[in-house]
Amino acid sequence: MKLAAAFIALAFAAAQQSDPHHDAVNQHGDHVMGFSHEKTTHHFRLFADGGAIEVTANDPNDSESRDQIRMHLSHIAGMFAAGNFEAPMLIHSQLPPGVPALQKLKKEVSYRFESLDRGGRVRISTRNADALKAIHEFLRFQIADHQTGDPTTVSYLVPGTPRCLRVRISRTA
Repeated sequence: MKLAAAFIALAFAAAQQSDPHHDAVNQHGDHVMGFSHEKTTHHFRLFADGGAIEVTANDPNDSESRDQIRMHLSHIAGMFAAGNFEAPMLIHSQLPPGVPALQKLKKEVSYRFESLDRGGRVRISTRNADALKAIHEFLRFQIADHQTGDPTTVSYLVPGTPRCLRVRISRTA
């Protein structure tokens, strides 16, 4: 019984230890993005035509975080469209997968900022197969490095479709 209790205590202590890389991503992200990761939630979505970066304030009354998110994401949409991926490099301390192809194929990719009630979204889309692969690589890296737990499968749910018409089909790409 004592051995089982010791094992449980050890497992709990290991789970409580922080991941230095993830802590650095959060710290760099707070600095680069201009808002707290503790007050906001990130989601990265993969769609058949690209994907999305979504950030919302956790508190519906947190207008400061909401406004900072909107300012950051509208700036990011413009930077990415110009082939500038400096912000993710500063946050992650490495060049995320997919970035070289996105820079090379920047004329084939659309980055559109959209306001959400508590934040915003950068909708990324393309009709180019190589750019699509790069978008998905980039977003899967974000999911893993930010540890969001978002699905890494492609959703065929088209954003903006009325709920009564939505059908979700996912597959691994």
